[in-house]
Amino acid sequence: MFWADRIASEIEEKFGKPKEPLVIRDEKTPSGRVHIGSMRGVAIHGALSEILSERGVKNSFFYEFNDIDPMDGFPEYLPESFRAYMGMPLMRIPSPDGKAKNFAEYFANEFKEVIIAAGFKPEFYNVSELYLSGKMDESIRVALTHAAEIRRIYKEVSGSIKPDDWYPLSVICENCGKVGTTKVFAFDGEKVSYRCEERMVKWAEGCGHEGSISPFGGNAKFPFKVEWPAKWKVMEVKVEGAGKDHSTKGGARDVAAHIAKEVFNYEPPFDAPYEFLLVGGRKMSSSKGRGSSAAEIAALVPAKILRLALLGKDINQQFNFDPEGDTIPVLYDLYDKLAEGYKTTKDDDYARLFELIHPETVPELGQLPRFSQVAFVVQMPHMNLDQEFPHADKAELNERAKYAKRWLSEYAPEKYVFKLQEALPDSARQIDDEQKRALATLADFIEREHPDAEALHAKLHELKVFKTIYLAFLGKESGPKAGWFLSSLDKAFVLKRLREAMR
Repeated sequence: MFWADRIASEIEEKFGKPKEPLVIRDEKTPSGRVHIGSMRGVAIHGALSEILSERGVKNSFFYEFNDIDPMDGFPEYLPESFRAYMGMPLMRIPSPDGKAKNFAEYFANEFKEVIIAAGFKPEFYNVSELYLSGKMDESIRVALTHAAEIRRIYKEVSGSIKPDDWYPLSVICENCGKVGTTKVFAFDGEKVSYRCEERMVKWAEGCGHEGSISPFGGNAKFPFKVEWPAKWKVMEVKVEGAGKDHSTKGGARDVAAHIAKEVFNYEPPFDAPYEFLLVGGRKMSSSKGRGSSAAEIAALVPAKILRLALLGKDINQQFNFDPEGDTIPVLYDLYDKLAEGYKTTKDDDYARLFELIHPETVPELGQLPRFSQVAFVVQMPHMNLDQEFPHADKAELNERAKYAKRWLSEYAPEKYVFKLQEALPDSARQIDDEQKRALATLADFIEREHPDAEALHAKLHELKVFKTIYLAFLGKESGPKAGWFLSSLDKAFVLKRLREAMR
């Protein structure tokens, strides 16, 4: 059984077919350009929502943007003037383009476009809506009156020791507007007393103001490990997974689950812990500007290939998306394998994956041109796509050509970048005598037999001159399938180049 179907079965077994929709939830803090790694959670929750809907299990998939979190990291691509906003809620920081409502909305909108383009359909909301509307007020009151219990849970579950005057809340300073630098030290049932501490955190400086304020109606926010279970209760969340960094014993999920049950009297949602999607072998941070953004990566491949990257590995397996490596050609090869298998069987995991990466309709595809070959052809001015792939599915051929050009111009490694050399490259002038004799044999064969691509490739294999051919025509030691490549070139040009290399 495919991993997503297995998890959906577990959810259905736990909840049955409830009258009210099951709430599935995921979230992201838009503290900068959201990285492609965040799409793993979107895809997992989105796929579960789709499968449950297939089975007649009512559900609602919500995706939250946490716009009240403080700016606690400085993206390297922002102007230095934005450093003045460190520690402020993201929703109170101006948009970098001056057009969006605020900083959070600017980066959230970019990520929304990627989510929608990938075929996922969550209902988006901002966490500030929960605070400003008063929906979080009761949870705030409960948490403040049970601060000692929350401190105990932190200590027992994660080993984190909080001082006796620590309260699980930060208010927005009335003087400087920062939320990342305030410490609440008292609660009288209606108002909290707080200080905006100058050196409480390394990434922002408080103003030193001390005062009291109502913590309700959007004036304050929880720390993450308390906010998480509070949102579960307020949103009535039934299904929510998390990355493995949060899912370890004593981790954020463990702390949140205890707070949910012991403080908020709420059963934690069904959990589906998952491994990361890495870029170039690294986990990424939006606020630090590392890695590749979701928008950049999504622009390199069509939605079906992006969904394949996100859903193709088991939930417990990492996937390394390296745009500067073999990832994209390998994904296309896997797609072709899935497509071919789907034509013959509909009941294995590969067939199921092929269905899930086409959420609307599974296409009826013709012959699929190999992506790496398409990527080569689009670099050869003398070669015509339709002539080189006469039997290929035309729509797929044109789509692959478009994305191949984009990948080649932005990320493709050197081994995929080719240019037919107009003159014999210097690297080919050092071909040894044995190889020159092999080239002479090849030239005679071509002139005498007029071979097609298959016969030519067989002859190259017999003569063991692949490296020599690549050096003579492309100026590098590797290249595409050599017989096919040579057969696409003008015969007179091929013979002329072979004889130049023999001298």
